[in-house]
Amino acid sequence: MTVPSLLAVFAHPDDESLAAGGVLARHAAGGARTTVVTATWAPGTRRAAELAEAVRILGAGEPRLLGFADARVPESAPGEPRLCDAPLDEAVRRLVAHVRDVRPQIVVTHDAYGGLSGHPDHVHTHRVTVLAAQAAGLEQLYPEAGPPWRPRALYLATHPHSAVAALRAVIGARKALRSVPDEQVTTAIDVGPWLDRKIAAVLSHRSEVERGAVPGLIASLPQAAREQLLATEWYIRHGLGPAPGPELD
Repeated sequence: MTVPSLLAVFAHPDDESLAAGGVLARHAAGGARTTVVTATWAPGTRRAAELAEAVRILGAGEPRLLGFADARVPESAPGEPRLCDAPLDEAVRRLVAHVRDVRPQIVVTHDAYGGLSGHPDHVHTHRVTVLAAQAAGLEQLYPEAGPPWRPRALYLATHPHSAVAALRAVIGARKALRSVPDEQVTTAIDVGPWLDRKIAAVLSHRSEVERGAVPGLIASLPQAAREQLLATEWYIRHGLGPAPGPELD
């Protein structure tokens, strides 16, 4: 069975490893072409360099950056607007160019909540990716971005309600965590065989480890807690073509 090619689109460096690191490593190990596009931060920044190391660990080649600024870190992309302030059409156009260049069968991104945290950059990256995945296959949209290409399926990285209690037990979160009803989750993937690679990718985001963000929390946990937190990845699948598309599992 041929493993389908995969394009992962996430808002910030480290989102790719936390949300879909296991799936990226799994598909790469199966011989598929895997690629990561990150909506914020610019080449030459520390976090962009950390992203390159994480993507290398996951087997996803060289990272691609849309180049917008992080909503909370304007110096992340000097001279560029914040992702949420950029014209929607421009953000979609930039991403369509990558979709048409990479020609993936599957696109993976944040769910409509922007994942557990609901970060505004996550939410907006979801919107841009959904639009770009559809627009990439329409030849009269963005003709300058290359020949049309229609991915077969879109997978939204998410968490079911039933997983939240366990997550709280591990991370001790008191703030709201955004999850979806279990019946909306179409795909749950055990990424245990690729967990060491996923964790190594998460920890390569050293600036986030140092400031005590989620990678820092992962660094502080024992292996059993890391497995509980990261060994399953959940997705909501949407078909983009007239026939059933390829599956992650």
